[in-house]
Amino acid sequence: MVAVALTPLKKGDTVPCDGGEVTLLEDLPMGHKAALRDITAGEPVIKYGFPIGQATEDIPRGAHVHTHNLHTLLSGAKEYEYRPTHPTQERVSPRVFMGYPRSVGRPGIRNELWVLPTVGCVNDVARALASRAQKLTSGSVEGVYAFPHPYGCSQLGGDQENTRKVLAALATHPNAGGVLVLGLGCENSGIEQIRPYMGEFDQSRVRFLVCQQTEDELEDGMRLLEELAERMQKDQRAECPADQLVVGLKCGGSDGLSGITANPTIGVFSDLLTAMGGSTILTEVPEMFGAETILMGRCESEELFQKTVRLINDFKGYFESYHMPVYENPSPGNKAGGITTLEDKALGCTQKSGSSAVKGVLAYGERVEQPGLNLLSAPGNDLVASTALAVSGAQLILFSTGRGTPFGCPVPTIKISSNSPLAQRKRNWIDFDAGRLLSGMTLPQLGQELMTLVLETAGGKQTKNEQNGFHDLAIFKQGVTL
Repeated sequence: MVAVALTPLKKGDTVPCDGGEVTLLEDLPMGHKAALRDITAGEPVIKYGFPIGQATEDIPRGAHVHTHNLHTLLSGAKEYEYRPTHPTQERVSPRVFMGYPRSVGRPGIRNELWVLPTVGCVNDVARALASRAQKLTSGSVEGVYAFPHPYGCSQLGGDQENTRKVLAALATHPNAGGVLVLGLGCENSGIEQIRPYMGEFDQSRVRFLVCQQTEDELEDGMRLLEELAERMQKDQRAECPADQLVVGLKCGGSDGLSGITANPTIGVFSDLLTAMGGSTILTEVPEMFGAETILMGRCESEELFQKTVRLINDFKGYFESYHMPVYENPSPGNKAGGITTLEDKALGCTQKSGSSAVKGVLAYGERVEQPGLNLLSAPGNDLVASTALAVSGAQLILFSTGRGTPFGCPVPTIKISSNSPLAQRKRNWIDFDAGRLLSGMTLPQLGQELMTLVLETAGGKQTKNEQNGFHDLAIFKQGVTL
């Protein structure tokens, strides 16, 4: 019922569409929608073959369809029926990348030295240590980074549990060749509490320091970092099969072209990697609302279907527990780019998952065990969701955007633009231009090119956020702060 402008169009322009022509009644910015036929008030509006909301007034053929005449159909928790689509996938031999083999777990794609504070009280100590330790960056030590955060104390219940899971997972992340876990000594989630969450790990790669138990935490911290750096110099890149890769899938600052160019390109990549035996993780649960039945139908079993139902309804319940509407999305930037409703956004967002079967459904802080496509419980916030992907084991993240963003998370983040003007304007942010789909390239070509870039990045090629020195951490907070 609607078509999307691939370039800015003017009132009175007559454009070919769907075997016919439509004359525009208004100016239409790139990424925005126009009605292909008269739409009656109350009628569902179709895009991507699915409803993206209902018309709030009569919309004539050729008119702009957006927030002024279209509203979401979303509401609270729903009942779902398992209707499997049984996607099949032919397995192929994995390609290789030059990574860092680890004695425990998957290989790393970076060999970085991390300073990880257990509580916000020692954030400045962590920053000071990372600053002093920059001199250790050489050879196989590819960088020194601190990851300050405001949590680790004055937390209750699930929030405290999440903080412990996040810190434990990062302390044992394969991209860290060495980690200094830096505690204060009186916090709720200190070293003694976090260490049991770490499971099996290579003890030669992790050191612990409690600041209240040392006379000079900077002197002792530097000594431990020097020990770790010396150990890391022995690490060398070697060929690793791509079935050992875990790649997070995320979008942010989307526009009306994200679901047409960038996200489908990521979907092709996801299918390529999972066919090799690798793993991808789709998150941003609120941005599945309106497209969740597509993912549910691709669940490999009824057990996974039921987990996905809980994933969706529990997140809706989280919104409602704070008396917030489940459809308080898209963002102002999304709307400016042509996305009208959460269904509109979700149907584009979920295309990052490709067409393969859902093999796993993960709680926040849970690590990937099952190869293939996994769904992860986390919000849509860019840094919170990207951190969650890293915590679940992603060695790198594919991040599509139609508006652009400079941020970086604990792991390399490949920024993929939905339109070529963004890629050309923000060359210091964007790593890959999926807008080329509109100028002659095909989705299979772009997917294969993205796979090559991922393997090169896994082998050491820096992303733009790494070149800019941007690395941040954000833990999902849901409850009370004492």
